[in-house]
Amino acid sequence: MNMASMGILLIFALICVSINADTDFVKVECKAQQTGQYGQQSLLECVVRTTADVVNAKIIVVTWRKKGDNKPLMVYNRGEKQLQPGYKFAEPSWNVQNMNVSLLITNTALKDSGNYFCYVMTDSGDHTADISLDVTAKYNKPKIYYDPGTTGGTLMCESDGGFPKGRIGWFSELKDEWTSSSQMEAKKTGSGLFHLSSKLPLQPGSRFSNYTCIVYNASGGKEGENTFVLPDLPPERQETGQGPEKVGPAAKIVAPVVVIGSLIIGLLLLLVVLHRRRSQQARRCSTIPLMSGHHQVPDRGSHVEEGDLEEIGETWHGSRA
Repeated sequence: MNMASMGILLIFALICVSINADTDFVKVECKAQQTGQYGQQSLLECVVRTTADVVNAKIIVVTWRKKGDNKPLMVYNRGEKQLQPGYKFAEPSWNVQNMNVSLLITNTALKDSGNYFCYVMTDSGDHTADISLDVTAKYNKPKIYYDPGTTGGTLMCESDGGFPKGRIGWFSELKDEWTSSSQMEAKKTGSGLFHLSSKLPLQPGSRFSNYTCIVYNASGGKEGENTFVLPDLPPERQETGQGPEKVGPAAKIVAPVVVIGSLIIGLLLLLVVLHRRRSQQARRCSTIPLMSGHHQVPDRGSHVEEGDLEEIGETWHGSRA
């Protein structure tokens, strides 16, 4: 065999090796992206696929690992299983001929969010695939509190137990949005979940009868709402529309008392003046000489003359001064 023939055989052998190297008889196919709910089960779906050339493939090794963790979450190796608490095969009756190697997380936590790798080795070849898990938590139904304060009052809306960070919106009974007038705060709790709170100050002249608080998740979806019916403002805090002056209940009580008191004082002064006038008349009559055996006593009775009125007026003004 000459050198040319040997070269042709070498090239043909390299081509065959290259073709065999590029041929995957076994492939692990996984859903690239999964979403799990906090506190619930999460499924990482992966299935082993084989070519038509492979018949009755048997699984020898399955390994599930989370990126960044040194210890695998689950390992099956030639009949033996090693599982961390909270992780297992999704198929309860899984065996070496079951090509569904999906991983089930029994109680999803925030720490379970991340990238995972699934390695499978069969008697016909091996393959590795990756999958990503996002963990979310639904916010609880919001609660609304009312603080009367010193003006129109303040509404407070609170919701917790959610992840990622959401937001709170405010709407009036007319469906008008008042979120821009509110102040929201988001705090992480010890569990890593968020607590949302929002304050909506109210003005006496622009209050509606009720307001609705809505909680949205990070994607903008509505997760809960609550409506609060406002109590009526007390009269002294209601705007009359006649300027800044406001008439309170105390003023409404004091005004008639003053009027009644003034009338009583006036009547008392009138009685005092009448008594004084009668006393003066009695003294005058006692000093008039007898004429024809009769006293000339003016009969004035209780008639109030002009002078009496003047005297009452002077006494009244003097008492008010």
